[in-house]
Amino acid sequence: MKRELSRALAPVLNRVVPTRAAPQAADPIPADELVRRKTRLLNRDEVARYLPDILGRALARCWIDGAFRDRFLADPKGILAEYDVYLPDIFSIAIETEGASRPRVVVYESNPRNGMRKRLLYLQLVMMAGK
Repeated sequence: MKRELSRALAPVLNRVVPTRAAPQAADPIPADELVRRKTRLLNRDEVARYLPDILGRALARCWIDGAFRDRFLADPKGILAEYDVYLPDIFSIAIETEGASRPRVVVYESNPRNGMRKRLLYLQLVMMAGK
């Protein structure tokens, strides 16, 4: 370890600690993929934690790829499965357009006992401008 004297009024020893190289960033997800590897979300907590990022990438891709958008709007859960993202059967994904200028992707959780479904989360693209 290297020691230096500071330039303070009363000299103080400073210890210069060698720095480590910054950790390398993980490889970015390829533009034509939604996830890096096969993803199986097993429960409500995992769906709430990981699915918003995955659906966000899907929504972004919908803006630039018309064929993907048409397929995603017709069968969102099926498209996720094509891209190796699997959800439990109690979760469903719906695209809602009524009353909204932009489509909203809504994830529902079904209660197997009474058949009722509850909204877990939703995503909607929002346009913002800043100065």
